Amino acid sequence: MDHVESCVIGAGVVGLAIAAKLAARSSSLILLDAESNYGQGISSRNSEVIHAGIYYPENSLKARLCREGKHALYAYCDRHGVSYRRTGKLIVATRPDETEALDSIRQNAMANGIDDLHFWTHDQVTRKEPHVRAHAALFSPSTGIVSCHDLMTAYLAEAESHGAVFAPQSRVIRLRQEGSEFVVETLIDHHQAYRFSCRYLVNAAGLGAQTIARLLNHDMASCIPNLYLCKGNYFSLPGASPFDHLIYPVPESSGAGLGVHATLDLGGQVKFGPDVEYIDAEDYAVSENRLPAYYAAIRRYYPDLPDDSLVPAFAGIRPKIQRQDAPVKDFEIQGESIHGLANMVQLFGIESPGLTAAPAIAEYVVDLLLHD
Repeated sequence: MDHVESCVIGAGVVGLAIAAKLAARSSSLILLDAESNYGQGISSRNSEVIHAGIYYPENSLKARLCREGKHALYAYCDRHGVSYRRTGKLIVATRPDETEALDSIRQNAMANGIDDLHFWTHDQVTRKEPHVRAHAALFSPSTGIVSCHDLMTAYLAEAESHGAVFAPQSRVIRLRQEGSEFVVETLIDHHQAYRFSCRYLVNAAGLGAQTIARLLNHDMASCIPNLYLCKGNYFSLPGASPFDHLIYPVPESSGAGLGVHATLDLGGQVKFGPDVEYIDAEDYAVSENRLPAYYAAIRRYYPDLPDDSLVPAFAGIRPKIQRQDAPVKDFEIQGESIHGLANMVQLFGIESPGLTAAPAIAEYVVDLLLHD
């Protein structure tokens, strides 16, 4: 049976960032993914926003890792030639009674160490974004957009430069602890079994993280959070973008999402989304029956949106670990102190701001794993 020192399960942006960091500290590393290439799951279906760290509860992992990850991500992109743009973001109050919410958002951001937000008046918004209707707004200059694909390619190249091996189409079917090591059995290309042992194991399988955890011959049922599939639909607006910045409404009071907002891609096209749609099984078809709600939500801040102008773009699924209408939960990054197994880290509920936080998550995971 072959042996590698480290194994990372899941080649999304977070798994790739972990593999790049861990490979530099390992004599050998294998990165597994069930899909035919890296980044085919959650990481292929998101808004590609570099978040500032504004909304998350004080002292949460999301707040800390987003703040640290944002700075690390911009620096990483500069070093590795990854495409990005600091677009800035406006959080808009479309009615006078929403201005108090802007102040609460700013106070929360400051508690998270984000002190660069600025209030914009109606006139300032109109000068900078003439198509946006806003009574007032908060401007976040450190928010941006990034090519997630370019970023993942850079992480994989870095991991491979340290000797890591990427094994796509490798679905983990059995997993057990034997002494101080783990034995991993995979099914390659749907039919060929391959088994190996490793000392260090990271479960970063995204939507499949709970399934991987349940394969272990170890009683950790109480440590595995429930998985709730939450679809987010995106619709695009053909032609030139009416905005220069990302445009976000005041977040929904339920806390389930940030509202249907406008984001840009590096090509300059605008898309709107995501919404919050809890589903029972993976389904990536854009829910066009939600279009009337989209038009209503967008016209709160973009009243000139033409009829019949939105085009289905794509849908992604967030790996929520709280049921619908329940309080939002933090990232769950579990080491030995939680699940009881040495040399293993498991990640659950890595939704937004997972892309932004990826480099900081990688640092956190490697520290947990190697006890630095």
